[in-house]
Amino acid sequence: MHFHIITLFPKAFSSYLGESIIKRSIEDNKIKVSFYNPRDFTKDKHKRIDRPPYAGGPGMVIQAEPVIKAVEAALKRTKNKKLNTKIIFLSPRGKQFTNDYAGKIVGKYKHVILICGRYEGIDARVKKIFKVEEITVGLFVLTGGELPAMFILDVVARQVPGVLGNIDSIEERRVASSEVYTRPEVFIYKSKKYRVPKILLSGHKAKIEEWKKKK
Repeated sequence: MHFHIITLFPKAFSSYLGESIIKRSIEDNKIKVSFYNPRDFTKDKHKRIDRPPYAGGPGMVIQAEPVIKAVEAALKRTKNKKLNTKIIFLSPRGKQFTNDYAGKIVGKYKHVILICGRYEGIDARVKKIFKVEEITVGLFVLTGGELPAMFILDVVARQVPGVLGNIDSIEERRVASSEVYTRPEVFIYKSKKYRVPKILLSGHKAKIEEWKKKK
C-alpha cells in the first residue's frame, strides 16, 4: 500500500511516522508514504499558493493549479491511474470514514492519494478535475487535513496484511472488550484492593467471550 499525501506541511507527519508499528511497516516495505507539497509546483518565485476567495470572506483559499500538479505527480507513480488508485479529498462535509471503508480500500486499491486542505480550503475545481471522494473523520473542523490524513493512514495501514503481524490483532475481526487486564491479579491503591474479574481467570472460553461481548 502506497500513501501519497498532498500537504503544505509534510514535516507535521515526521514524529508519527517515525514511531512504533507505522515506522516498522515502512521499514519492512509493508507500506510506503510519499509527500507532495503544492508549493513545489507553483510558478510564483515566493512559492505562494493562496489567494483571497471570490465574493469575499475570511481567510485565504489554496489555488487549484499547484494542487492539481501535485496530484498529477502522485498519479505518475502509479501503474494504472484508474484501477488501483483512490483519491480522497479530506473535508468536514465529506462521507464519514469507518473501519469498513478502510477495509474496502485495502481490498481494492494499491495507492491512496490524500489531499489535505488548509486555511479556508482548496479551490473546488480540484474536485471537478479528479474523481475524488470527500471524506471526514468526524463531526468537527480542524485547522488542516494533516491529522485526518494520519487517522486514515493508520486505520488503513493496520489492515494491510503483515502490518500488525498477528491477524487477530485487528479488533474488528474478533470479540474485543473495552476492558482489558494484566498482572498483577490484585493490586492495592490507597488501601483499596483492585482485582481482575474472576471470569477472566476461569479459563472458560465461552463465558469469557460472552463477558467480552457485554463489555
